[in-house]
Amino acid sequence: MNNPIQHIHVKDLDGVAVDLIAAYKNKVLLLIIYNNDCLGCTGRAIPLAYKFQQDYPSIQVAGIHADFQNREGTKENIKSVFTSGENPFPIFIDKNHKVYSQFNAEGTPQWLLITEKGELFRSIFGSQENAQNRIYYALESVVVDR
Repeated sequence: MNNPIQHIHVKDLDGVAVDLIAAYKNKVLLLIIYNNDCLGCTGRAIPLAYKFQQDYPSIQVAGIHADFQNREGTKENIKSVFTSGENPFPIFIDKNHKVYSQFNAEGTPQWLLITEKGELFRSIFGSQENAQNRIYYALESVVVDR
């Protein structure tokens, strides 16, 4: 298997630094790297991430808003994407898209499935049916209890 990921540094919506590997130690972690300006992200991927959270309660789903020039996320504009005005799962900000680059993302949305040992199991780009199926298969391979 892969070497464990040492750190994933992001900020929460209040600007507090968080290391996702430390924060979610010993949990299967499904991260979605996205941007509010990506219609595939907000229209398909975010609702899909919420569905994964419901279907796989033993995993931790978290969003990472990748900030690009003139496409930065704020607490207000991130929350505005959701009809309830509240985030359906924890969302963090990737200033200067460092995490996006750390994992050589192909674009947004990029999904990272990290095992409870902190190893990257799969990195999957996209939100359409083929990508969705690949994420489901990966989850079924990693998640023991559903």
